Amino acid sequence: MSTWRTSPSSEGILWVSWLLRLPQLCSTCVAFSLVANMGTLRRAIGNWSMSFWCVCFAMTFIIALVECCRHPSSFPFFWYNISVTYACYAALICLSASIIYSITYVQFMPYGPNWDRAIAATAFSCIASVLYVIEVAGMRAWYELKEIFFYVHTVRALLKVLETFVAGVIFAFLSNTSLYLHQPALEWCVAVYSICFILAAVVLLLGLAEWEYMLPGPFSIFQLVLSLLSVLLYISALVLWPLYQFSEGFGGQPQRPSDGDCRDELTYDMCAWDQRLAVAVLTAVNLLVYVADLGYWAGQVSVGTEDQPRDS
Repeated sequence: MSTWRTSPSSEGILWVSWLLRLPQLCSTCVAFSLVANMGTLRRAIGNWSMSFWCVCFAMTFIIALVECCRHPSSFPFFWYNISVTYACYAALICLSASIIYSITYVQFMPYGPNWDRAIAATAFSCIASVLYVIEVAGMRAWYELKEIFFYVHTVRALLKVLETFVAGVIFAFLSNTSLYLHQPALEWCVAVYSICFILAAVVLLLGLAEWEYMLPGPFSIFQLVLSLLSVLLYISALVLWPLYQFSEGFGGQPQRPSDGDCRDELTYDMCAWDQRLAVAVLTAVNLLVYVADLGYWAGQVSVGTEDQPRDS
């Protein structure tokens, strides 16, 4: 059984709330407000980035409010695991929003007040991602949780966070259903992303609640089978998606068009060809993460050990 009886001091909660959560709230709020102030000129990419910053602001505000209003001893053990796991996702969300917003929108903007706002929003988004990374790295020390097992601080948990996050970004690009509904092979790729995301999310939730060791069989064998299945599925998607999207023989488009929404200037939507390319690249990235996950669990099975919860 894990040790989760140790509770942080009230001073530790307040220090984290004032010295870390407040800058997180300010940076995400400023990034959101700057882009919102651009009006209709923010385009679809701006709306997409705004939604990410708004979610991070809202979740951080809720966590800070709950921690400031309740006594530390009243928190169940998994609250801190959920909090640090959220911070990990928020860091990735703000970083990805900064990168995508800058390379798909800001670089095409003419110099002027709106360009300044977009640059400032990108900078504050990067600051927010750094602040969330600091929270993930310093959670145990600042909350004085020396004896609580933090699932997200393990390699297997970080791999699951990456798997689910990359899949989430893929789904964001796949919101344009015209990319795949015309071809059964591409629909299979979307099914692969969905199946693997659900499997990784279930394992992550089991780990956060520390229910994984309640399974009837060895969890390492179970996870090894799931990782192998996910790798095989992603290999099929990595072959089929580029083949049917970029090969002329399969109805794809090998070259990026220079007209429509793919002009090298501001357009209302992100170029569909760029979305196809982004999904292909992210598929390869997630396959590498799943291969690393498979290697990790193969090593655990081969030596007959795995990360066990800490005993009380």
